[in-house]
Amino acid sequence: MRAAPPSPAGAVRALPQAAAALVLVLMLLVIVRLPWAGDLGMHAATVQRLRHSLSNPGNPLVDADTPSPYYSPWMLLLGCLARITSLSVFDVLRIGAVVGLGLLVTGVWRYVRTLSAHRAAPALAILSLVFLWGPLLFNWSGFLGLNSLALTVSYPSVLALGLSFHFWAWLTRALRDETRWGVWLGLGLLWGLILLCHQFTGVVASLGALAMVIAARPGRTVLLRLGAALALGVVLLWLWPYYDFFSLFSAGADLEAIHRPLYDDLAGRFGLVLLGVVALGLRWRRDRWDPLVLFFVLGALVFAAGGLTGHYSWGRALPAVLIPAQLAAALEAVSAGKRAVRVGWACVLGAALAVGAWAQAGTLGYVVGRDALPGAVAAKYRTPWVGYQWITPWVKYGDVVMARTFPSRQIPAYGPYTVAPGYPDVFLPDAGRRDAAVTRYFAAGTSAEGRRAILREYGVRWVVGGRSSAEPWLRQVATGPGEQVLYEVDR
Repeated sequence: MRAAPPSPAGAVRALPQAAAALVLVLMLLVIVRLPWAGDLGMHAATVQRLRHSLSNPGNPLVDADTPSPYYSPWMLLLGCLARITSLSVFDVLRIGAVVGLGLLVTGVWRYVRTLSAHRAAPALAILSLVFLWGPLLFNWSGFLGLNSLALTVSYPSVLALGLSFHFWAWLTRALRDETRWGVWLGLGLLWGLILLCHQFTGVVASLGALAMVIAARPGRTVLLRLGAALALGVVLLWLWPYYDFFSLFSAGADLEAIHRPLYDDLAGRFGLVLLGVVALGLRWRRDRWDPLVLFFVLGALVFAAGGLTGHYSWGRALPAVLIPAQLAAALEAVSAGKRAVRVGWACVLGAALAVGAWAQAGTLGYVVGRDALPGAVAAKYRTPWVGYQWITPWVKYGDVVMARTFPSRQIPAYGPYTVAPGYPDVFLPDAGRRDAAVTRYFAAGTSAEGRRAILREYGVRWVVGGRSSAEPWLRQVATGPGEQVLYEVDR
């Protein structure tokens, strides 16, 4: 007996699942290439330090004995993996990326299942999270646009977001059902773990959790258990030995300038999310205590407060605005009342997703390269950083290199230190002095003796610069991309 052909409705329902599967395959292929941009060097350097010393890794970027918020439980686990294997730090980060991506996909699936039983809902949610952004490309860790995810998939922020979705799913079910004390204590530990792995994503996870608690309006017994979970999470934060988590609350002033761009060009970067805002309005009409609506409101309040008060680092709470809106847009296509309304909404959502996918089409270049892309797509491709592996035959682990800011964001990934950190470091007390020393060294008016004094002060053995950096006491050893030159300091 021949099987009946699939119905047109069934084929349409399968489209989101097939598209989400293609996105997942694309991300796995991206992980193989692991394009370098942004903070990848910081995370590779963190693994390097933990590989060499689990108990006292020191500063990841400069030769100083300071704590660092990058020494999270997740990076500690990756450091242990690097320590017991012969894998390079980049291979270890690839493994971490696969784990983080897996947690993200399964976390979205589990949380969306608490909101809708429709088979297509998780796939639509994944597509909305990666494509429902805006016509302008936007990349930042902790943000789930496809291009941003491709560049940050090995970062702790992706793992923390995956854990956050699992946390929300677990919390939602705990609030609905009679749950044992052990479950609540586990939730508290997971909350603390997310905050330790990526502090900004931990804020987003906390806002989502608060929204879910408010929406559930729990009784006294549940509040008691929730308080115990919160207390256990705080204890974990307090006991973590690698850095003082609570000292980060006083470090915001050092982070405001680099987060100011989060408030620029909101319409161009996130305009398609307005469809989700409409969906949230429809959900609010149906249920004044809808958790996604409350999540959105809390995130919007924090984001707006940051912009109004100049605390631009609060802009990292923006995913707490975007995620509920993107999920609401996806869910409306399967949960709106009348079939005609659902079909109409699905068509609008499909068009918005197509626009968002086209804006991020350059992500394909991280798999096939620019030359294999059609001209219109190649124009959207952003070339990854080249890297500094060309210095590794000479520069060894623990050597100090004098370099400007951009190479200082990559060189520590291979094991050396730089004079000044390539990224803001709130735990490095002389960071400003180190930055000034690098600026002074490369300034045209600095004397030869002044340069040598800086090199002696910081124990510099190598200099990475251009041809203009040549000095009689520097021996040219190698040349790299962009006419860069590696010099050895003649001691």
